[in-house]
Amino acid sequence: MRLAPSLRLLSALTLAAAVAGCVGGGDGGSGGRMGSGPMLKQVSVDGSWVDESGVGVSTFSNGAFSTTAADNGSRLSEGTYRYNGASVVAITGTSLIRQQPIAFNCNIASSNQLNCTSAEGNRFVLTRRT
Repeated sequence: MRLAPSLRLLSALTLAAAVAGCVGGGDGGSGGRMGSGPMLKQVSVDGSWVDESGVGVSTFSNGAFSTTAADNGSRLSEGTYRYNGASVVAITGTSLIRQQPIAFNCNIASSNQLNCTSAEGNRFVLTRRT
């Protein structure tokens, strides 16, 4: 049974659960000035993304996401996502293995890379699947 790698991915996603309110919400010390710079084009995250270890594949489409195990296709989590500005995606949902809520934020590093962070400071990278 190859459940351990799937649980590691799920743990990373679950650890990211509390980050939704912790990352990307500050003004970075700009004194509260918002919108004073050039408008950034929002990169779409719709499509398939794989984690660094290749264990899980997350699919984003029209505000919904799901993560499946790469080896057997079993669904690990599902939920929704929304953009917080042009460079942050807030993801919330449910771990189907643990039956617990999950939430995390991912910074859009490029059209092919999402840098995600958990509330505990654990980081993971998702790479767009080609």
